[in-house]
Amino acid sequence: MRTQALGLAATVALLAPLAADAAAKTPADLVIWGGPIYTAVDARPKVEAVAVSHGRIAYAGGKAGAQALVGPATKVIDLKGAALFPGFTDSHAHLDGIGDRELTLNLEGSKSAAEVTERVRAYIAEHHPTGTIVGRGWIETGWPEHRFLEKGDLDKIAPDQPVILTRADGHALTVNSAGLKAAHIDAATKDPFGGQVLKGPDGQPTGLLVDNAKALVGALEPRPTRDSKLARFRAAFKVETAYGWTGVHSMSVNMADVPLLEELDKSGEASLRVYNMVDYAGAAPLIASGPRATPDGRITTRGIKLYMDGALGSRGAALFEPYSDAPTIKGTLITQPDVMRTALAKALAAGIQVSTHAIGDRGNATALDLYEEAFKADPAKGAAGRWRIEHAQILRPIDIPRFHADHVIASMQPSHAIGDFHFAKARLGADRLKGAYAWQSLLKSGAVVVGGSDAPVERGAPLIEFYAAVARKDLKGFSDADWHPEEKLTRAQALKLFTASAAYARFAEKDLGTISVGKRADLTGFSVDLMTAPEAEIPKGHAVLTVVDGQVVYDKR
Repeated sequence: MRTQALGLAATVALLAPLAADAAAKTPADLVIWGGPIYTAVDARPKVEAVAVSHGRIAYAGGKAGAQALVGPATKVIDLKGAALFPGFTDSHAHLDGIGDRELTLNLEGSKSAAEVTERVRAYIAEHHPTGTIVGRGWIETGWPEHRFLEKGDLDKIAPDQPVILTRADGHALTVNSAGLKAAHIDAATKDPFGGQVLKGPDGQPTGLLVDNAKALVGALEPRPTRDSKLARFRAAFKVETAYGWTGVHSMSVNMADVPLLEELDKSGEASLRVYNMVDYAGAAPLIASGPRATPDGRITTRGIKLYMDGALGSRGAALFEPYSDAPTIKGTLITQPDVMRTALAKALAAGIQVSTHAIGDRGNATALDLYEEAFKADPAKGAAGRWRIEHAQILRPIDIPRFHADHVIASMQPSHAIGDFHFAKARLGADRLKGAYAWQSLLKSGAVVVGGSDAPVERGAPLIEFYAAVARKDLKGFSDADWHPEEKLTRAQALKLFTASAAYARFAEKDLGTISVGKRADLTGFSVDLMTAPEAEIPKGHAVLTVVDGQVVYDKR
């Protein structure tokens, strides 16, 4: 046949004008132009216009070509100088926690234990809560008290009512004396596996419970209702799309919440693309049935989430050597290795993706060891499974090449670096920082690195995450040699963290991640051009446009 004789390249050239003519006769549903448009495609990184039909990208190229697709019913969006990108995806966040932050006592930004106390006092005075008072978001870094929040800070404002306030990282919480008493926690209480009940010089609990010890007060916390859960998700959708996120890889999801998310999609309320990683404790139904998704693919549930260790700030991250500022502590493995082995074997056999939280160098090395051990049962499945390590914060240099060798994705959150480095040197010493937040080293080794925010642990703004990745400075512009500026990313690399690589990490690279004809029309517009603006201007910008499946879900032009 003539087509066979021409070869692929010649055939495409022959048919291209015909395709263009056909497209020109079919007006697009949406056309966007009027600002720089970045595709995240190396061969053609920038175009002038994008056209969308039936939820997918129908055209990406010059403005004249898009003009030909404008019909009477076409919605035309003028960016007015704003910059457009493939839809930004937060590859590690906690959707229910983001919504909960919006609806409950939020302690973010508290500059001292005294300020936390005052904010809780004001909350009690305004809301008159009954039962246990809960809140989240405090972090002691930079506090003048130079210590964690303690029960004594809370006893003076709530002597008889239990108060539970979770640290920003979610790996520790502080309980007042009334709460400790109600939970029967006293000097005789022993540390559970993977947890710590911190005690003072008098042997009495200080009120701080770390990692698995948090479960000791679990019965005191209010149980969410169906309505309160739905309210959380609706609040999270609103916040995330206003930030410019078109998708979220939601971590540690309660399997019982998956049908609620699917219900919201069915009713047309899911304005965000959600990829669920279910908490392993309740994941048996998913492992038995395999991955699931709504008909439109808006809500996909394909993986499980495990915890290898704790967090650096609360000294729960598992290290090979003791903490530099606490010589008797090496951190904690939260999950027993045998439990991990069982979980990994089940997931591999069922074709379920695995994401494992690992922060310390021992936590990461142990997770990689267990992955490698599991993959021996079926090397092909292991290589194709796209298993992930979430955070991958502190690595021994010798472990960095293992991510590429084992086909393991490093799922990292750039803002952790610019926050943690103010105390990381005290925790780790200068030598261990050489393998900390090693984005560039991982990429150079051949590993796939994806970017997220870990909201509500961090604020969750994509522009802060992008800035952190390319500047490796705090929001005041500070950095020094201990922050290892050689690990920062180029802007093109950073863009892929939240677009093309994020799509790959959820097996959706054929549908998402770049502005390419045929892909789903998930698009994000920012007031600032991330590829050219001075570093310091990046976090000052804001989202102006969020499009999911060709539908405008946020417009602030």
